[in-house]
Amino acid sequence: MLLTSLELDRSAFKAGTGWDITTQGACKGEICVPLEDTQSEMLDIKKVARALGMPLVEEPQLGIWSLGPESVNAKALTTAQAPEMILPDLAGKPFHLSSLLGKKVIIYAWAPY
Repeated sequence: MLLTSLELDRSAFKAGTGWDITTQGACKGEICVPLEDTQSEMLDIKKVARALGMPLVEEPQLGIWSLGPESVNAKALTTAQAPEMILPDLAGKPFHLSSLLGKKVIIYAWAPY
């Protein structure tokens, strides 16, 4: 989720993350994580991100932040198993991610939006 402010209203936070802020804290399905302040309409994204284990990264030159998905036990991924992807290589030939099975791989993704 891209943000232009570290304060966000509850409805925008829910729309972007799926987490609903209730009197019990931040809830998604049957999981609820306690939060310090559940009364304010505006959320302090730094505090909420910390409580939910969501990575928060700033791009200071543009004045934007990226809020990542919640983590399980402080791990960003619940598994290290990537889905099969087939993308064109630099020569335009299909490249199968599964051809790297058993090797350590870093996947770098970028999008201009």
